[in-house]
Amino acid sequence: MSEIKIRPAVAGEEKRIGEIYEGAKRYQRQTGNMHQWTGAYPGEESARDDIADGKLFVVEQGGEIHGVFFFDTGIEPTYLKIYDGAWPSDEPYGFIHRIASDGVVRGIVRLATEWALERCDRVRIDTHRDNLPMQKALAATGYRYCGIIHLLSGDERLAFQCGE
Repeated sequence: MSEIKIRPAVAGEEKRIGEIYEGAKRYQRQTGNMHQWTGAYPGEESARDDIADGKLFVVEQGGEIHGVFFFDTGIEPTYLKIYDGAWPSDEPYGFIHRIASDGVVRGIVRLATEWALERCDRVRIDTHRDNLPMQKALAATGYRYCGIIHLLSGDERLAFQCGE
């Protein structure tokens, strides 16, 4: 089996990334998550924007893209207020959004988190209350539940942190 690597996504890969997002949306519906990632988001357009910003990364094996995630450091505005809990510290952090897999390479959450922790000491992520497979993957990867945040749309998300 060939080596798994993480690298920045590049222009021209939006179609494949969009296919991975569409597959993830189908999987969410099959596992009872009917309200997260509805409509065209995320898709080729958000991938194009994230690639232009240099913040979209792919998980590749054998020259094929099998996973995707957004990563950045700094302040995530939706993480400024947390309810029914607290972040472990106010220290700098990285954050992962729009993580998805085609199911071929297992452990995309773990791979992305390990990669991110090589770049910062703590990583934050959030997910929908109905996204039980993601919550299970986060727990298995070492994330701790911290509380509830609200997206700019007002939608609620469960917030987690991994690392110091």
